[in-house]
Amino acid sequence: MYEAFYGLRERPFELTPNPRFLLMTARHREALSTLEYGLAGRTGISLLIGEAGTGKTTIVHAALQSQSAQHSRAVYLNNPLLSRLEFTEFLAAGFALSADAATSKTRCLTELTDALVQRHAAGMLAALVIDEAQSLSDELLEEIRLLANIESASEKLLSIILVGQPELAARLNQPSLRQLKQRIGLRCSLSPLTMEETSAYIAARVRVAGGDAERIFTSEAIVTVHRRSGGIPRTISVICDNALVSGFALDRRPVDEEVVVEVCGDFDFEDQAQLVAGLGAAARVPAASSPWDFS
Repeated sequence: MYEAFYGLRERPFELTPNPRFLLMTARHREALSTLEYGLAGRTGISLLIGEAGTGKTTIVHAALQSQSAQHSRAVYLNNPLLSRLEFTEFLAAGFALSADAATSKTRCLTELTDALVQRHAAGMLAALVIDEAQSLSDELLEEIRLLANIESASEKLLSIILVGQPELAARLNQPSLRQLKQRIGLRCSLSPLTMEETSAYIAARVRVAGGDAERIFTSEAIVTVHRRSGGIPRTISVICDNALVSGFALDRRPVDEEVVVEVCGDFDFEDQAQLVAGLGAAARVPAASSPWDFS
């Protein structure tokens, strides 16, 4: 729609978890390394925690496409609102078990264990990746703990990665889930972007899409995007995409602060710095002394 107007090959702020657009901050590099090691290292259960929109799913897809995952059969579940029977059916389908395994938990566990032993003997890996894991019932979390018990005398046979929002971390502190928490061998987290990272995030996505961010957004617009998004990558993308649509409609290039403020008003995105200040916390957002200089 607006690509030609801004000199872009494609839309830079699509909300799909495309690893091509992944900005590797220090925390994202740590998270990616953790998941790659979790997929390849037979460490049992790995945990990635982050607020909604911080890029967890994109990190998961990047890990699944990485070299370390090439010899791993990874089964990916992104909608874990399942009953125990549906979870059994999912495991049977994901690991190519028999039709009988899909209807019998006993059969499923027997065949899954045999399949994992065979993969281990062949030097291959197997992984179960569960996104939106905060939505798992306590019953399924217990089933996952028991799956983590499938092991040889020296190694885990199934790597399990749980990806979820902070509510999942809080639930794992419950006494009833202490055994699951004790089996977590790797843990990392993602947090909102800083002002500098927000600038880099926008510039990187625009660059991948074939454009030059300094010609598309003013520095004041970037500061406002950060303040209104709170540094949440998904919200940054929503604001920027709609700002480009509005800027195109207004024949405005580069997009300025006025356009961003109007878009944020339409979406009820409040100024996060002022909101935090209103709650009694000190909010510090660096001012831009020159275009795209946020140091």
